[in-house]
Amino acid sequence: MDVKMNEFMDGVRMKNPGEDEFLQAVQEVVETVWDFYQENPHYKKAKILERMTEPERTIIFRIPWIDDSGEVHVNRGFRVEFNSAIGPYKGGLRFHPSVTLSGLKFLGFEQTFKNSLTTLPMGGGKGGSDFNPKGKSDIEIMRFCQAFMSELFRHIGPNTDVPAGDIGVGGREIGYLYGQYKKLRNEFTGVLTGKGREFGGSLIRPEATGFGAIYFVREMLATKGETMKGKTVSVSGFGNVAWGAALKAVEYGAKVVTISGPDGYVYDADGITGEKIDYLLELRASNQDIVAPYAEKYGAQFIAGKKPWEQKVDIAIPCAIQNELNEEDAKMLIANGCQMIAEASNMGCTAEAAYLATDKIMFAPGKAVNAGGVAVSGLEMTQNSMRLNWSEKEVDDRLDQIMTEIHAACVKYGKEPNGKINYIKGANIGGFVKVADAMMAQGVV
Repeated sequence: MDVKMNEFMDGVRMKNPGEDEFLQAVQEVVETVWDFYQENPHYKKAKILERMTEPERTIIFRIPWIDDSGEVHVNRGFRVEFNSAIGPYKGGLRFHPSVTLSGLKFLGFEQTFKNSLTTLPMGGGKGGSDFNPKGKSDIEIMRFCQAFMSELFRHIGPNTDVPAGDIGVGGREIGYLYGQYKKLRNEFTGVLTGKGREFGGSLIRPEATGFGAIYFVREMLATKGETMKGKTVSVSGFGNVAWGAALKAVEYGAKVVTISGPDGYVYDADGITGEKIDYLLELRASNQDIVAPYAEKYGAQFIAGKKPWEQKVDIAIPCAIQNELNEEDAKMLIANGCQMIAEASNMGCTAEAAYLATDKIMFAPGKAVNAGGVAVSGLEMTQNSMRLNWSEKEVDDRLDQIMTEIHAACVKYGKEPNGKINYIKGANIGGFVKVADAMMAQGVV
C-alpha cells in the first residue's frame, strides 16, 4: 500500500477508533480512488478526501417510550448526515439491535457514493435506532415511531434530509413516522420516502432494490455476451430485496434456488417462483427471523445454521446484511463454478471476499448494485414535488435506465487495460467525481 495512503488511513483510524465497519468502507474507497486522487492535485489541495470521510453532522438522541404493559423503555436514536454537496441528505432508517454509530457512518458514507451514481440530486445520510421491532405489537411500534420522530423531525425536511426505510422500517413504520412528522410540522411534504401509495408513495418502491440489482446483473452479463436465461441464482435474506430480486430474475428466465434467515437457509431445487415468491412477504410480515416454514410449506430442503453460499450456482446475490459473505464463502462459490457475485445488500461481502471475487470472477459492490432502492426513492421525491404519480411502467423504465447508466459509469472508470472491469474501482471513482467536483465548486464549507 502507498505510504501516503497508509498515513491517510492512520489518520482516519485515529479519529474513529473501534469503528470497524466504517473504517472498512473508507479503506475500500480510498484504495480504489487513490491513484485518481493523486492524478488530480486540485482535489488534494482542497483536502477533499479528508472532508469526504468526515460526516457533516452526527445527531444522537434519547428515545423514551412505553410498552403495552406500561413499562418505560429507553432506546438510542441516530441520524448521520454525511454529505449534502449534490442534494439533501438521503438514506434509510434502520431499526435493529445491531445499530451502532459505526454501522450508520459506514452506511451514510456508502450512501453518498451510491446516490451520486444514480445521477439524481441526493446527498448521503443514514439513521436509525437500536430498537428491535420483533415481537412488538403494532401499538408499541407506533408509540416508538412517534417518540423517534418527536426528536428527528427538527433535523429533517424535503430540502434538508429525506429519510427512507431500511431493515426493520417498512411501510407500517414509515406511515407512523410520517403521521407524527406531519402533526408536528403541520405540513404535508415529501420528507419521507417509501410512503404508502395513498399519501405520496411511489409504485414499485418495495421491489426497487431487488429489481435494480437484477438490471445491473443483466448489464454485467451483457459484457460477456450472455443473458440471465437458464442461470441458477442464490439469494440471501427473505425480505423486500430478496423478494424483488427473485421476481425479476425469474422474469428474465433464471432459476432462484435459495433464501435465508438467521436460522439457516432453504434450498429449493425446483426454483422459487409464483406463489413461493409471494410467500416471502408473508414470512416477512410474520415478524420472525426464520425461513424454516418455507421448507415445510413447499417441501424444500432446510439447512439449519448455515449460509446459502455452499450451493452450486451461476450467480450469488447477497440481499441481507453487511459482511454476510466472507472469504471462505467466496472460495466455495468460485470452486463450484460461480460466475458472479453481486451485492444487493450494503457491503454484503467482507473486504477479503470482495477482492478475491474481483480477481477470480465478476464482482460488483452494493453501492452500484443496490442503488435501485434509493433511485426510486429519488423518483418518489420528484413525484411529491410535482404533486403527481407515475405509472408502474414509468417508474420501472426510469429505474432500468438509471441502473443501466450506473453500470456504464462503472465500466467507464473501472475498465482495466486487459479489458476486465473492476466494478469496485469503477463505482467508487464514478461516485467520487461528482461529489468531489460539487464540493470544490462550493468552497471550503
